[in-house]
Amino acid sequence: MKIQLVTPAPLRFNNGNKITALRWAKILKQLGHRVSILQSYDGKPCDVLIALHARRSYDSIRRFHELYPQLPLIVILTGTDLYRDIRTHRNAQRSLELATHIVALQNMALAELSQHLHAKTQVIYQSAEPCLGRHVAGATRAFQISVIGHLRQEKDPLRTALAIRGLPKESRIEVRHIGRALDDKLKRRAQIETNRNPRYRWIGELSHRKTREILARSDLTVITSHMEGSSNVLSEALACDVPVIASKISGLMGTLGTNYPGYFAAGDTAALTGILSRAETDTRFYRALKESCKRLSPLVSPKRESAAWKKLLRQIQR
Repeated sequence: MKIQLVTPAPLRFNNGNKITALRWAKILKQLGHRVSILQSYDGKPCDVLIALHARRSYDSIRRFHELYPQLPLIVILTGTDLYRDIRTHRNAQRSLELATHIVALQNMALAELSQHLHAKTQVIYQSAEPCLGRHVAGATRAFQISVIGHLRQEKDPLRTALAIRGLPKESRIEVRHIGRALDDKLKRRAQIETNRNPRYRWIGELSHRKTREILARSDLTVITSHMEGSSNVLSEALACDVPVIASKISGLMGTLGTNYPGYFAAGDTAALTGILSRAETDTRFYRALKESCKRLSPLVSPKRESAAWKKLLRQIQR
């Protein structure tokens, strides 16, 4: 089939939507389809439109539906869709009604959707390739923690920096934060924190390859978001055998499960300080995190994601 994949974020930026769009394009091409990636639907004929983001891609969704109401239209739900926009924004709600198929990226997303949408919704977990040259915990003097996320409010990006201020003096924890500044105030705060906090270093944006290298060398990665539809960082960490500390929010619990031992309450600096210290000093706890993540790694297998897309497109072709 000829497929147009619409993602509203500029492809020159290295963000989660771009990584997702490029990975899906690769999967769809490997399945034998022709794929083009655009920021908005160009009006040209295609067999399927896949639109990432219900609200921000609404104009593309509406236009495609008006031109080809009989053709399949797949809408992918992001975190801001699920946990904000579909509750209050008419365009986001309309996108879900126009969609012939909806894709969520973790299984707790269904709880946010009206019951009549469940029949056309499928969960497809985001995959990641295993990392090469994985880090052995404790191989260096420092206990290396990575934070991977752009500086924007939804990510609560400086929570880890604040939390490590409260660590005991003997702690070996060091944090490297990768991500582009999308908010000037957060940028200034990250710069100040880097200058004042010897445990914290904001690196800025790096290539996907370099980011994966730093992740793979981490003893731990921390995801502090208030809002996630899923998380490429989480998938990458599970694939790379790097344990995760995560805010206890639906978008992360939908992959990690309700009983994962590495949660802290979103926005709770003291709780994050405590669990980071425990991960560093309590060998049994750290091992439990590692084992839990290893059990979950099949969810992010590239073969599993490819098979899910193959199944969905076969349904469409019937």
